[in-house]
Amino acid sequence: MDKEIIDCHIHPAVDKQTDFCWYKKSGSIRKQFDDLRRVGISRACGSPVIKRPPYSFKEIKKLNDIALSIRDKFPDFYIPGIQIHPNFPDESCNEIERCCRNYGVRWIGELVGYLMGFSSNDYISKNMIEILKYASKYRVVVNFHCSDINVIEKLCKNISNINFVLAHPGEGKEFMNRINLVKKIKNLFLDISGTGIYRYGMLKKAVEIGGYQKIIFGTDYPVNNPAVYVYGVLFEQLSENETKAIFSGNFIKLVL
Repeated sequence: MDKEIIDCHIHPAVDKQTDFCWYKKSGSIRKQFDDLRRVGISRACGSPVIKRPPYSFKEIKKLNDIALSIRDKFPDFYIPGIQIHPNFPDESCNEIERCCRNYGVRWIGELVGYLMGFSSNDYISKNMIEILKYASKYRVVVNFHCSDINVIEKLCKNISNINFVLAHPGEGKEFMNRINLVKKIKNLFLDISGTGIYRYGMLKKAVEIGGYQKIIFGTDYPVNNPAVYVYGVLFEQLSENETKAIFSGNFIKLVL
C-alpha cells in the first residue's frame, strides 16, 4: 500500500493483564507490530492498559515505563501514550512532567475509566481538571473512552487548549450524537476504532457531518482485527485528500 497509515489507538500487550486479545495470546511486541505492518500500518500509538483498577499509582507508572521502553526498542514504529488517573492527581502531574517534559510524550490514553476504576463523571472531576490543565502546557492530545455526551462536552469546554480524541464512533443514535458533537466542538476529534466501522456508510456519514479533518484512524488492536479498519476506510471510496487525512494527516497535525 502506498499510503501512510498511523494507528492512533492500540494497547501493546506485555503480559496477561495487558493482553486484550480475546481468543489467543497476542505474542511478543515484535509480533504485534508485524501484525499491524502486515495490513499496511506504518506507525502506531497508544498505551498499555490493565484489566482491573490499579491498586496503587505504582501500577500506572509501570504501564508508562512499559510504553517508554517499547518506544526505545521500536522508535520508528511506536509512539507512546501514557496513563493518568483522577484518584492520584499529584502523582499524575508528576508523571506528566516526567514523561512529557523529559521524554517528549505527546499522547495521553486511551483513558478507559470503566477498566481503570473511575466513572465517566470523573473526567470532569476537580482532580482530573487539575491534571489536564497541568498537562496542557505540554501540548498533549488526550484519547479517552466516555459514553456520556454531556461529560464529553463539559470536558472539552473546560479545557479548550487541549485537543481531545473521543474513542470509538459507536452506532445508530450514539454515533449521530458523537459526530454532531465533534462537528460542534473545535477541540474534539473522533477515532474510528471499536464499534462502528463495519456499519456500511458510517465513515462516509462521519466525514459529511464532522468533516474529514476531525476523523482519526485507530483500530483498538489487539482487541480488533486491524485489517477491518484499514479496508473499512478504503471501501468507503473517499477522496484522496480525505483518505490521506484520516489515515495519517490529521494525527500528524495534532501530534507530530
